[in-house]
Amino acid sequence: MTKADIISEISTKTGIEKVDVQETVEAFFKVIKNSMIGGENVYVRGFGSFVVKKRAQKTARNISKNTAIIIPEHFVPSFKPAKVFVDKVKSNSKKLSVEA
Repeated sequence: MTKADIISEISTKTGIEKVDVQETVEAFFKVIKNSMIGGENVYVRGFGSFVVKKRAQKTARNISKNTAIIIPEHFVPSFKPAKVFVDKVKSNSKKLSVEA
């Protein structure tokens, strides 16, 4: 499912015009991105958490030149689904695999 599919489905279910739904969805993602860029985590109860994880400094190898490279510590965005959400997906995927 793409973002366009999500926008269409929300528009059909709510009766709100697609343009308004698109602006809302875009604003939602922009708020999440800006919060994470600022180092804040975003928690959506029942869905999951968008968290900023710290990766420690490590030494890697450049095998073509046979040299060591130091990769500095950095931060990466991550998503951790809520337990309720994971349980629902697991129970539904069991039904799908039985039918197939």
